[in-house]
Amino acid sequence: MNKQHTGIGKVTTAGLIITLGIVFGDLGTSPLYTIKAVINASTVYNEFLIFGALSCIFWTLTLQTTVKYVIITLRADNHGEGGIFALFALIRRKNNWVAIFTMIGGSALLADGVITPAITVTSAVEGLRLIYPNILVVPVVISILSGLFFFQQFGTGFMGKAFGPVMLIWFSMLAILGMNFLIQDSSVLAALNPMYAIRFISTFPNAVVLLGAVFLATTGAEALYSDLGHCGIKNIRISWVFVKITLLINYFGQGAYLIHHLDTITSANPFYVIMPQWFILPGVLIATAASIIASQALISGSYTIISEAVSLNIWPKVRISYPTDIKGQVYIPFVNWFLWIACTFVVIYFGESSRMEAAYGLSITITMIMTTLLLSFHLRLRRMNPFLISLMLIVFLSIEGTFLYANLHKFTNGGWLTIALAIVFFTVMYGWYFGRKIKNQYISFVNFKSDPDIFKALSSDTSVPKIATNLVYITKANRVDQIESKIMYSIFNKHPKRAATYWFLHIDSLETPNTFEYVVHHMIPGVLIKVDFRLGFKIERKINLYFKEVIEDLVKSGEISMVSQYESLKAHSIPADFLYINLDRVLISDYKLPPLKIFIMTLHNFVRRLSINDVKALGLDSSNVIEEKVPIVIDQQIKKRIVRVNKDFPI
Repeated sequence: MNKQHTGIGKVTTAGLIITLGIVFGDLGTSPLYTIKAVINASTVYNEFLIFGALSCIFWTLTLQTTVKYVIITLRADNHGEGGIFALFALIRRKNNWVAIFTMIGGSALLADGVITPAITVTSAVEGLRLIYPNILVVPVVISILSGLFFFQQFGTGFMGKAFGPVMLIWFSMLAILGMNFLIQDSSVLAALNPMYAIRFISTFPNAVVLLGAVFLATTGAEALYSDLGHCGIKNIRISWVFVKITLLINYFGQGAYLIHHLDTITSANPFYVIMPQWFILPGVLIATAASIIASQALISGSYTIISEAVSLNIWPKVRISYPTDIKGQVYIPFVNWFLWIACTFVVIYFGESSRMEAAYGLSITITMIMTTLLLSFHLRLRRMNPFLISLMLIVFLSIEGTFLYANLHKFTNGGWLTIALAIVFFTVMYGWYFGRKIKNQYISFVNFKSDPDIFKALSSDTSVPKIATNLVYITKANRVDQIESKIMYSIFNKHPKRAATYWFLHIDSLETPNTFEYVVHHMIPGVLIKVDFRLGFKIERKINLYFKEVIEDLVKSGEISMVSQYESLKAHSIPADFLYINLDRVLISDYKLPPLKIFIMTLHNFVRRLSINDVKALGLDSSNVIEEKVPIVIDQQIKKRIVRVNKDFPI
């Protein structure tokens, strides 16, 4: 549907502020836990730890976030839309490896959507312990998350407009707090020298484990790319300059404080310690608001990921709601309540943000690697210089491979959780996508133009009871002159179905995000009409509504008449009736597939239990639908034919 667009095309002050609220929630809340994670992971506390960690954070944000995502990846847009599935849509027709890389990356990104709300909200609420040492953090966090997930069904609405100003306050607070200590000791700025990072990685004790903590500073970079369509490349790039400066000021301010307090370095979260005592409560409240916004961004991002995956046939069909008129804002009940249960489990199981840090970062590293690989495919298709593509792969795969190795040390301490979740998501995607491909291999098409009289003959054959005036089928045939043999089987073989007019509706899912149009083909005037719906992958599939609009257009243009053909009803101008036939292809047990295909189809049939049927997915009127099962026919050679032994039939 054409909905109001919240994306900001031109650079304006309002657009930049909105971008802060939409894009940088996850990245922007990383100072809550990154430095604390470095401290918790270290066994040695000295100035070299502080300088080395700050240098690694600066160059990670510069190379990974600024260069890879802000400068390079944002240019790989699909008609203004970004994210791993938008990137897949650009190159999906090329090979199966592209699909597998996308599934791995998308699965890991969904797994990250479970841990991010838990760790950000917990880190924020833990600041209250500086005022109320005995406060029970877990119940407070669960209450906040429960409220957040409950209100998802109503859309962000008015609250969404406040996200930008709140994040502006948040980033301003980061800069002011950090600058207060940076002014007192600016020597930490020497950490901008990359040699500190190099020496830190090569010589500091347990440096590999510490890199897993450093990586937390850039975990929101993938979400930055996913939100490209909401805000536009210029707004993201300009606002990132402000965001990066405030983040670095805060990181270096925490570092300046720690250099002078090495003896008490493990006692509290340095993010809150650098706050004046009188500001702790307001600071915690602002941090909690920012963490809720960051969580909202990840939750909304999870809805968008699943919605796009459904449109691209990578995820089973699920019920998708549109709670507001804002373009791109969707709500998926199944995803919402699954995330709520998973986030609640994470909060209860780990209890403290310091323990959640062990589970955080591992899955998103995998997503970044997959994005790098998909980006290289895309750049090859755009005929970019192979040397530059190879250089990009070497640089970013080296960085991300190092971080992956570092984060693998977290596996036994909690990283297993996000990997387990990612494996579950990947299994669902793999079974659905490749199971459909196997079924599609056995779709056979016929050219109904070769014998159009059969439709005319059945339509006028009064010996066959009329099933409906207008009989509607959903077809997968891309060519105008073709139709699936299963539809021909349903019309002519399985209880012949006579109708005045046969309608074939074809949904062409396009690589572009927002295409919203249709084409009508009068194959046999008055008897057989085909409608091609050309829908982008971000357009909701309300085929029943769209078909009604098509009928209205055709009636206005005089191409068809929708008055009932029954004489008793025609006299009163009663509208003609419609009936949908929904076909479900089933593989019968007579046919045997190779072992790998049997495994995939078994997985596919299991995953189908998560899916709603086409009637609900396409928004069809269930009161006017007949569901039929038709066999998938596989041509197989018969090795041995059964032999008749009795011949006593009289001749």
